[in-house]
Amino acid sequence: MSLIELIAGVEAHEATLTVFNADPEVRESLADHFADRNIRVVGEETDSGPDEFAVLSRDGVFVTATTVDELLPEPDASPESDASPESGASAGDTGPDRRAGQPVLDHLDETMFTSYSTADMVAASREIEDRAWRVGRGELHAGFQTLDVLTGETLTYDRLGEREGLDVHAYAAAEGNAPDVEHYTVHVARTPEIRETWFVAYDGGGLDDAKCALLAEEREPGRFYGFWSYDPATVDYMIRHLTDRYGSTETADDGSGATV
Repeated sequence: MSLIELIAGVEAHEATLTVFNADPEVRESLADHFADRNIRVVGEETDSGPDEFAVLSRDGVFVTATTVDELLPEPDASPESDASPESGASAGDTGPDRRAGQPVLDHLDETMFTSYSTADMVAASREIEDRAWRVGRGELHAGFQTLDVLTGETLTYDRLGEREGLDVHAYAAAEGNAPDVEHYTVHVARTPEIRETWFVAYDGGGLDDAKCALLAEEREPGRFYGFWSYDPATVDYMIRHLTDRYGSTETADDGSGATV
C-alpha cells in the first residue's frame, strides 16, 4: 500500500458524531470545532432521553458517547488551555490542559485534516521534528516532494542529523539539484508518492508513546489533505514502507529509490 493509498484509506474510514436533542446552533458549533477532523456531524431528535448528548460511531459501530458540554470548550477558555493535536496529549490527560473534545478524540487513531496550506504543513512538521530532537534517538523520515524544497531545509535537517543517536532520512523527487549534506541521508526517487506527498514520521526512539507521523497529499497547488497519527502501527507501517522501497543505495530507476 502506497502512501497515497494510506491517505485514501484513512479518509474513507470516516467517523460519525450524532448529536441528539440539540439546537442547530449547537450542531454547527460542533461541526466547526471538528472541521479539520475526519468526522461527519449529524443531528437527530428523540422523544425520550437527555438533551444535548452525542454518540460517536464508525462504520455503523458504536464507539463512545458523551455530553455536548464535554466536547466544546468553555466560552472563556484561553487558547493555551485547549492543546492542539500537535501537542500529542495522551488519553489520560486531565485538568486545565485537557483538550476540548477529548472524549471523542481519545477514540480517533488518525486525525484527518482537510485543507492545510504550505505554512500549516511547515508548522505541523516542526512539531514532529521537535519531538525527535527532544527524545534524541531513533529514526526521523521526512518527504519534501522535490529537491528544490529540500534545499531550503538543509540547515534544519543537518542540525537534526547532528543529534547523536538520531538517524535522519529525507526523500525527494529529482527536481532541482541535490543539496550538500553532512549529517543526514537523502533518497531521490521517481515515484508519484514521493513527488505528491509531504510527510514526517518519527519512530519514537524505542518509545511507542513518542511515535508520531504527518502524511498529506497535495491535491491542488499549495493545499494538502491528509492526517496526523499517534498510532504506533501506522507510524511503523510508514517507516517500514519507506525503508523497504527507498532504502537501497543502488541507482534509481522508475519505481525504486536511490540514496545520494
